[in-house]
Amino acid sequence: MKWDPAKYVQFGDHRHRPFFDLTGRVDAESPAQVVDLGCGPGNLTATLAERWPEADVVGLDSSAEMLAQAEAVAQGTPSLRFALMDIAEWMPSAETGVVVSNAALQWVPGHRDMMRSWLAALRPGSWFAMQVPGNFNAPSHALMRELAGSSRWAPKLRGALLGGESVGEPADYLRILLDAGFAADAWETTYQQVLPGPDPVLEWVRGTALRPVLAVLPAEEGADFEAEYAAALRKAYPAGPHGTVFPFRRIFAVGRRNG
Repeated sequence: MKWDPAKYVQFGDHRHRPFFDLTGRVDAESPAQVVDLGCGPGNLTATLAERWPEADVVGLDSSAEMLAQAEAVAQGTPSLRFALMDIAEWMPSAETGVVVSNAALQWVPGHRDMMRSWLAALRPGSWFAMQVPGNFNAPSHALMRELAGSSRWAPKLRGALLGGESVGEPADYLRILLDAGFAADAWETTYQQVLPGPDPVLEWVRGTALRPVLAVLPAEEGADFEAEYAAALRKAYPAGPHGTVFPFRRIFAVGRRNG
């Protein structure tokens, strides 16, 4: 599945805010290495290099399109680098002091078991911070799955979309961190995002949740799917005088390994 970096950052202010709410809870002073799992186009990873200028900051992503954008971000910052990697194959090194994963783990099957392995490998004093979307049962996603399961689309889209099982609840991630010997905190936030323009919720999901559908369907059929889906979204998220309010729930967990 290819990613479009320009589409992904279209709603930059909204997409960036959870990253800073997450990393603002990481109180590491001078980590030797900082790793961003699922770094995307790298613009947010660059802020980690600014925060910890003495650290080796590494962004990992499985999308060549995203990393092509990230390489430009790394220019002029020797401590910042990016690498093409499936984060399911990554493990912390002895130098890893901070691990951040922002809106990426929902794409990784079995990520909770992977978290347990990562946490076990981190040294005392290391930090782990993650954030995933918690809106898989919201109308934006439920309507997409409902349409994908209809008689016209089910034969081509069966199994293509993520469901609520792809992420845990805050208590699940808190328990994983505590069981691994971390002092931890977990919480959720629902951002009341006001999106401008026509069909803004469709534009939002085009950058993320709708990508698996568009990757499977030919262009003409993809346009037909979008037209049906957009009509349903307009009813679920009616435009108001200030734009379209799009509630977006996010799940956060941060911890520091004891010892």
